[in-house]
Amino acid sequence: MIRSICVFCGSSSGASPAYEVAARAFAQAVAERGIRVVYGGASVGLMGATADAVLRAGGEVVGVIPRALVDREIAHGGLTQLHVVDTMHERKAMMAELSDAFVALPGGLGTLEELFEVWTWGMLGLHSKPYGVLDVDGYYSPLIHFLDHACDEGFIRPAQRAMLAVDRDATRLLDKLVSR
Repeated sequence: MIRSICVFCGSSSGASPAYEVAARAFAQAVAERGIRVVYGGASVGLMGATADAVLRAGGEVVGVIPRALVDREIAHGGLTQLHVVDTMHERKAMMAELSDAFVALPGGLGTLEELFEVWTWGMLGLHSKPYGVLDVDGYYSPLIHFLDHACDEGFIRPAQRAMLAVDRDATRLLDKLVSR
């Protein structure tokens, strides 16, 4: 059962308005299921849009942010809970500990690093929590193509590749994660 889902996404909104629309739709779908969101604690970009949408829908949002980023990422002041930690490692560990599943919305290097770390932890058997990406307007399509290529070339096993759920629709992605 998924009670809390960790959302990785950008501290910026990206070039397309579709990213923020999708983040809000994902947040609404999560809140409707009564699932708490755990995320990086910022009030800006897709991070802020996701948190605000969950809160507006009556859901709970827990933020985890390193002290050094409180001002830089503009820590969200209206969350259900905000944890301020010392390091990025502590941030990621706490977010993982508080979550039953992980989803990456569009984002940059930090989002990718967080996604790949939880995927690696899953492949190593350090957790058995489901994870996936919301492929908004094909944002992740080049990455998915590369992952399939790496699988074809023998660097990622098919079972490992299958561990990553991918969908363009928030509700279907949540259904995939719940069924794992």
